[in-house]
Amino acid sequence: MTSEPPAVRTGIVGLGNIGQYHADRLEELGVPLVGGMDVSAEARNRFAERYGVDVYDDHNDLYDVVDAVVITTPNKFHEAYAADAFERDLHTLLEKPLAHSLESAERIAAAAERTDGTCMIGFNNRFRNTVRLLRERIDSGELGEITHIEANYVRRRGIPGRGSWFTQREISGGGALIDLGVHAIDLALYLLGNPAVEEVSGVTRSTFGSNEDYTYLEMWGDDSGPDAFDVDDSASSFIRCADNRTISLEVAWATNRPPTHEFVVRGTEAAARFNLLENELTLHSVSSNGADHFVDSTIEPRENDPHADEQRAFFEAIDADRGIGGGVEEALTVQRIVDAIYRSSEHGQTVSLNAPPQDH
Repeated sequence: MTSEPPAVRTGIVGLGNIGQYHADRLEELGVPLVGGMDVSAEARNRFAERYGVDVYDDHNDLYDVVDAVVITTPNKFHEAYAADAFERDLHTLLEKPLAHSLESAERIAAAAERTDGTCMIGFNNRFRNTVRLLRERIDSGELGEITHIEANYVRRRGIPGRGSWFTQREISGGGALIDLGVHAIDLALYLLGNPAVEEVSGVTRSTFGSNEDYTYLEMWGDDSGPDAFDVDDSASSFIRCADNRTISLEVAWATNRPPTHEFVVRGTEAAARFNLLENELTLHSVSSNGADHFVDSTIEPRENDPHADEQRAFFEAIDADRGIGGGVEEALTVQRIVDAIYRSSEHGQTVSLNAPPQDH
């Protein structure tokens, strides 16, 4: 894509690392970054010095001077900032997940229905060139009917700093499942064509983060110890969709196995395998031309920055006054699956998404 993004005055709510990451890409795209908001004075001062823009401690003051907002706060606070943005008809790019709880996510979805602004949820992996290329092959029928996806998003030792908001259920809503799992679930559903989800079975575990003897090898922050960790660090799940299409999900912050971000997409005519950390796509099929044989072909797509291309798609949708994939309803389905996995693990049984949730 080569078109220039429109001159949409844009602000950022939540000025931590991910907020700065978005700000850098806004500047690279030539989008006018006009301000930022954070409850932390330190974060505001750092952002103002780095980007030379006005900063605010009240999001309403920021909303007075922008046309669009990127929300990158901890999960618990998504609802308040998004609902007010929707009320003002601001264009909104909301980082994943939709919220910290299903109830909050449902309220966000209801508020989004009333806005005239464009809304997008930050599932940036959809914009990787490897995924784009595979989706085009699926849409063209090259893989036949997609029947099953193996979705893996596994780290060996990668718990965020124990004591950060990531490891506090009240703020995050969960651990590895709601942090990494939402990416894997969204991508699997996207490649399946977003079918209706019928049943979910899963188990979540807290094995490493709650361990006093956790081996510190990779952690994105200070370690406050196991008492500051009350979330899951891994989850295994099986998701059954309409027409017997299925997803097997494996996510973890920490495990005793090599890390993998591999996805396997099985179709009736061919299958595909790719890793989110590698710029490579392999297609597997068979042929009887000449003699019966296996066919394995590897494609190396051009490398790209999925966050930058996600932003470009967001602003192009604003300019064209149209809807965009990766919207609130699809994110709400992901949130329902996450909630169902937690309930399945708690109650030890399969959860139907067509049945009302039990208290938990």
